[in-house]
Formats: sequence, structure tokens, C-alpha cells
Amino acid sequence: MSDDAPKSAVELAMQRLRQKDREAGVEDRPVSEEQKSALAEIRKVYEAKLAEREILYHSKLRGLPDPEARATLEQEYQRDRDRLGAERDRKVDEIRRGGK
Repeated sequence: MSDDAPKSAVELAMQRLRQKDREAGVEDRPVSEEQKSALAEIRKVYEAKLAEREILYHSKLRGLPDPEARATLEQEYQRDRDRLGAERDRKVDEIRRGGK
């Protein structure tokens, strides 16, 4: 395909983004099969942890008639979700950078 062929808006946007990445020094490295496996395992583990936390949250929530206690439980639940999401993202970034 010739470079002179008309490009879609998506192709033009992706071209500009790649150019910005090159200018910023961002390196585009493909993910190895080993990294893909590790990433899938991390996502699976954290998906299970989040599901477990959600089940516990709903279980405790049913037994709380007090609105203040419910609000406190909701805050704890959101904090746990945020913490688990941050841990997962940190581990994913570490693997993508080549660490384990």
C-alpha cells in the first residue's frame, strides 16, 4: 500500500500519537508470550480478589440497618477496590517493563 493513499481519521490520529511518543522517547516493545501469561495470571488473581471483596461487602451490607455503618462499610469497600486496582496496575506495569 502506498503512503500517498488517503488515510482515515483514526489512522491520522494514531500516526500523530506515534510521532508524539517518538518525540517523548517512549519505546514501543512487544510483549513476549511469557509476559502475556504473567499478565493474564495477575489479572485473573486480582479479578478473583475483587469478586471476593464484593461478596463480603454485600454480605456485611445486608446485616447493617444503620446508615452511618453502611456508609463506613461503603468507604472501606471503595478503598479496598482502589488498593487492589493500584496493586494490579503496578504489577502489570512492572511486567511490561521487563521485570517480574
